[in-house]
Amino acid sequence: MLLPRLARAMLVPVSRLMFRPVVEGRDHIPGDGPVILAANHLSFLDSFLIPLMAPRPVAFLAKAEYFTGTGIRGFLSRTTLTAVNAIPVPRGTHRAAQESLETALTVLKDGHAFGIHPEGSRSRDGRLYRGRTGVAWLALASGAPVVPVAVIGTDRVQPIGARLPRPGRVTVRFGEPIRFGPPAGSPGRARREATDQIMDAIAALSGQERAPDYNSLSGTA
Repeated sequence: MLLPRLARAMLVPVSRLMFRPVVEGRDHIPGDGPVILAANHLSFLDSFLIPLMAPRPVAFLAKAEYFTGTGIRGFLSRTTLTAVNAIPVPRGTHRAAQESLETALTVLKDGHAFGIHPEGSRSRDGRLYRGRTGVAWLALASGAPVVPVAVIGTDRVQPIGARLPRPGRVTVRFGEPIRFGPPAGSPGRARREATDQIMDAIAALSGQERAPDYNSLSGTA
């Protein structure tokens, strides 16, 4: 698909010009094989910026509606999402959430990198919310290592509600991979403990204040 490849080739230098990103720890991402990138979520921009700054393609899930728009805006949305390897999925029901995780598991079993925001939705107050256990389900089911990721500053360049980002400096920080062995004890407890470990690692990278609860505007995983 030539057009998405051309779009990606343009997005990388444009993003570097607009956001002057400081990228740390790229060498923590394995060069091949399945890997999960688990990131905090402050802005709509996060799922675009991480794949552009990572050393290998990273697939994120995106609402199917973003791929079906009409006119110039729909064309640009569809082309940009395809350029960053976004995967369209339905949203809004428990079954849709499980299907999304199964789609992500297929990506990992095919040896690719998959990105996920364990909080589910963007943080509206800048705090890091409790992680949902879909990220651990993926890690334990696939055997893939989890690279914690902190994105810093995207809430300033594109706050919630802003249609377009504005120039500013952001940081993308990739942490050391976390590897999980076979779960001990009940599956539910193993997923909870693994998720908490991942969120602790994200918090250490981002420096965010922790919120004790789930983000009330939850999304997939």
